[in-house]
Amino acid sequence: MRFLIVLLWTVAVTVQTGFTQQPAVQIKAVSPDLLPRKLDSRTVPNPVQVSPKVISGGLPVGEAAFETLVDWGVRTVISVDAAKPDVATAKRYGLRYVHLPHGYDGVPDDRVRELAKAVRELPGLIYIHCHHGKHRSPAAATVACVAAGMIPPVDGVEILKLAGTSEGYQGLYQSAGSAAPIPPAELDRIDVQFRETVAVPPIAEAMVQLGHVHDHLKQIAAAGWRTPKNHPDLAPPHQALMLREHFTELLRTEEVRSQPLPFRRLLRRSEVDAEALHQLLVDWNPATNDSPPPKRVERLAKRIGEQCKACHVRYRDVPLGGKSPNRSGITGQ
Repeated sequence: MRFLIVLLWTVAVTVQTGFTQQPAVQIKAVSPDLLPRKLDSRTVPNPVQVSPKVISGGLPVGEAAFETLVDWGVRTVISVDAAKPDVATAKRYGLRYVHLPHGYDGVPDDRVRELAKAVRELPGLIYIHCHHGKHRSPAAATVACVAAGMIPPVDGVEILKLAGTSEGYQGLYQSAGSAAPIPPAELDRIDVQFRETVAVPPIAEAMVQLGHVHDHLKQIAAAGWRTPKNHPDLAPPHQALMLREHFTELLRTEEVRSQPLPFRRLLRRSEVDAEALHQLLVDWNPATNDSPPPKRVERLAKRIGEQCKACHVRYRDVPLGGKSPNRSGITGQ
């Protein structure tokens, strides 16, 4: 039944807009009624095949991840994350990187058109990723494929749910739900210089780095607040110090000083809690102490996480159409 719906929709778009599908590279021959689908991978986070030509997923890290992409037939990698892509490793595997970042508040109309042109015109199987592969990248892949005429609009929300996109990201769901085909002639007129990396606002770049350190602390917490066996470079006190430093540096920027007072207060509380967490870990010294960590360590870590989430809900994840002077759009992790 779904195959028939896809077929009828494709015919309708072709008749109304003159659009004809571009030849697609496939991992293997897949019937349209089997898409979207999750892919199995130990090296690439949360991969979801959105269309025969497009896969959504998380950040490829290390040689094994890029080897997997090549094995799948990927030739173009598109990052929608604010972090600088690993262009050097991609080039060693013959992959082209394109950087088209957007936030958690939705995919802006201009970015939708650029993504649609990218998936229609760039070569080979295309891998679109964000950091974790659960929120921004499935939204980007969805709007790109709908706008380029590769999948019907009815699939949009289904793809986000399959990828595990949190319903809290209302802007991403709105973008996926409202995506519509763009006439090919209009896409032809769009002049896009696809770049390997693009500059992002300082606050977004800082949030990316802060997010990486927070992820490291989650791994440390899972290891009982000791250095994880599979990550011997992560010293708990040092990571807590780096977390505090990122909050401190953010608070010093002119961009943050111009943000609403409640936003700055959340950052300041997190800075204070991160400093307390660092001092506790230094005093306890997990490298030499066999006793359990102080109970306050968990409480502080939990509170920092809750403050980050509260900040995201109020400022970062607000849908594009709901922005106001008191709700600035903060992008990043």
